[in-house]
Amino acid sequence: MSLGLFALVFAVIFVAELPDKSLFAALILGTRFPAWYVWLGASAAFTVHVVIAVIAGKFLTLLPHRALEAVVALLFLTGAGLLLFGKETFQEEAKHRDLKIAAKVHAFRKVFATAFTVTFIGEWGDITQITTANYAAKYHDPWTVGIAATLALWAVTAVAVTLGQKILTRINPKILQRITALVLLGFGVFSALAALR
Repeated sequence: MSLGLFALVFAVIFVAELPDKSLFAALILGTRFPAWYVWLGASAAFTVHVVIAVIAGKFLTLLPHRALEAVVALLFLTGAGLLLFGKETFQEEAKHRDLKIAAKVHAFRKVFATAFTVTFIGEWGDITQITTANYAAKYHDPWTVGIAATLALWAVTAVAVTLGQKILTRINPKILQRITALVLLGFGVFSALAALR
């Protein structure tokens, strides 16, 4: 396992997920239900998504090297574009605070299922899923990428369900989006140059 790759993937995925809709869903659920139940449900959904992303990244490696670099560059640049120019903002996500949850009983099964379902549906095609697939394809190290991405997503979920409201008043999600977009843009340009060589 490469510690440098682990740190890179962990940091990028952690920062990319902070301004994401799944974080706000976990935050809201964590204010209404036991945080531990919410964390387990959301973390289970994130784990499934990371496995799917790493498998997708593995299939990408079957492409010829130049084509792989071009696809990875395109996906990184698309991700950067979505973060820089996408319509989804923190203000729009704040509407999720009014989310009505049908389950009124704090039974573990109901809260776990709600957190899992909200996260699982919300993460399809998400920037962190695309980024995880890209890193798995680019670095040919699915275990390191998968473990780092999973731990980053678990950590973000833990932050959301325990400290969420306090942290959101101190961190501007727009700045986090832009930082993540610039990192992805850099990887996209680097991959595009590698494809052209």
